Amino acid sequence: MADQRIPEYHGTLRNFMLKVPECIHACTGIKVFGRRIKSLIFSTDVSLIKNCNADAVIAVYPFTPQPVITQAVMAAADIPVFAGVGGGLTRGSRVVDLGRHAEFQGACGVVVNAPTANETVAELAKHIDIPIVVTVVNSDISIESRLEAGASIFNVSAAAHTPELVRQIRREHPEVAVIATGGPTEESILRTIEA
Repeated sequence: MADQRIPEYHGTLRNFMLKVPECIHACTGIKVFGRRIKSLIFSTDVSLIKNCNADAVIAVYPFTPQPVITQAVMAAADIPVFAGVGGGLTRGSRVVDLGRHAEFQGACGVVVNAPTANETVAELAKHIDIPIVVTVVNSDISIESRLEAGASIFNVSAAAHTPELVRQIRREHPEVAVIATGGPTEESILRTIEA
C-alpha cells in the first residue's frame, strides 16, 4: 500500500489561515463542474475568504443582494463562489436578474432563500446554466416540488434539527445534492455527515 502522507507547505504569512475541521473530509462532497466540494465558508468577508482552506464560498447575507457585493467576493476568492440572489424580500424577476448577473460574473452557483416561490426557482432555471441552491430551514417544504421547479442542490440550515432534516431528504431523495451546516463542534459536524 502506498504511503498516505501528503506533502504540505504552510509558509509563514499564511500560517494563521482559517482552517475547516479535519472531520469535514469524511463527507462525500458534491461535484460542481468537475470540482469536488466538501467544505464551504459561509461569508462575504473577503479577508476570511482569502485566508481559508475551504473548497468554496457560499456568499449569502441578510441584506438585499447587490451585484457589487458578488463582484467583491468573486474578486477576492480563488475558490468557487455560490452567490446569494435573494428570494425573501427580493423576489421574482429581480432574483432572475441577480442570478444571471452572478453567472456572468463567474459564480459557480446561485443560492435562494427558503421563502423563494417555486415559480421564481423555475424562472431562474430557464435563464441560468449554473446550479440553483435552495435553502431549506424546516420540513414544511416539499423537496419534490423544489426539484420539479429546478433546484439542483439543497442548503439545509435548520440549526440543531439539521441532521434530522438531512436524513429525511436522503430517505426520500438519496441522489440529491445536499449542503448542510455542521454546527460548532466536531461531534455536531459528524452527526450531519452521518445523516
